[in-house]
Amino acid sequence: MTDKLNIQLGYPPMSEHREGLTTESHDWTMIQAGTLVKGQEVITIDGMLPVEEACEILIKHNISSAPVYDPAPSETTTIDHPKSYIGMFDYADLISYLLIVLRKEVPPEDETTLEIKELVKRALNGEQVPVKLASDLSRKNPFCSVLPEATLVSILDEFACATHRVAVMQSNGNIMGILSQSRVIDHLYKNIRHFPDLHPLVNKSLRQLGLGEAPVVSVDADAIVLDALSLMNKHGVSSLAVIGPNNSLVGNVSMTDVKHIVKTQQKLLWATCFQFLSAIRINQGVVDGQDRHPVFEVKLDTSLLMTMGKLVATKAHRLWVTDEAEAVIGLVSLTDILRAISQSTVNQ
Repeated sequence: MTDKLNIQLGYPPMSEHREGLTTESHDWTMIQAGTLVKGQEVITIDGMLPVEEACEILIKHNISSAPVYDPAPSETTTIDHPKSYIGMFDYADLISYLLIVLRKEVPPEDETTLEIKELVKRALNGEQVPVKLASDLSRKNPFCSVLPEATLVSILDEFACATHRVAVMQSNGNIMGILSQSRVIDHLYKNIRHFPDLHPLVNKSLRQLGLGEAPVVSVDADAIVLDALSLMNKHGVSSLAVIGPNNSLVGNVSMTDVKHIVKTQQKLLWATCFQFLSAIRINQGVVDGQDRHPVFEVKLDTSLLMTMGKLVATKAHRLWVTDEAEAVIGLVSLTDILRAISQSTVNQ
């Protein structure tokens, strides 16, 4: 790697490399799934727990999704294979559940399974709903699995189709770890110096790659949070841009923000989106000891590498694209980036 490229990627020049560092080239496409989740603690959820308790598990462990297992013994249940996984549960499922309870927003008949009908019946009657009925209620988080030996290039095919995470399953059926889109982006970004094949791609701008110009689903800053969640659910998106005067970007409401609603016993559901964002920032200040305002926007002329860096730094799943007047014109997501990387391997 040349000194010029090292500086552009944010690394010291070759002449300044400390002893022990290496620029040895590696084939990133052959990285195995098991390597990327090694040592990971896997949090799972008993399918018979109420939805509310399942949500508390996500909050407690600061995760956005977890596998759900059926606690009832089955023919496949053994000492070495003690759990039968039936799906995933995430905040998108919780939003769909809340909308059924509070807005009576029931999925279309052609998308309604026996499990969903049972969930709707219990929810509308005010009964406790086991999380196994709400697993993948949003239809955006199916349970997908790969073997530890699966290569990154093969997994990118899954991620490019908007799968957000896969369970890395051992041969005995136990889960070794959960490999997410963000984990892959994090690994590629932090080790980019070792992957010269990716340098021509990551140095291109979003504009050059045709990224960042997707239609934006937005909501006014004075809209009620519950209306924003309903809009998010209707359009099947995981995030909304919160817009202020002159189409300026005030903030971002994502499906993971629903955890703040749970913490306040749903009081924030009837707040405005502006009030909601203010409450989140105050909470972050109390928890982290500092007031934070995440960097969540880029320009069309921002490089793919810098975009990846901002996603890694903010732990966000997407960034809004703004023009010179700071008006929102598009967004770029983890899926978009992994799709571009996947396509680059086909064109090589």
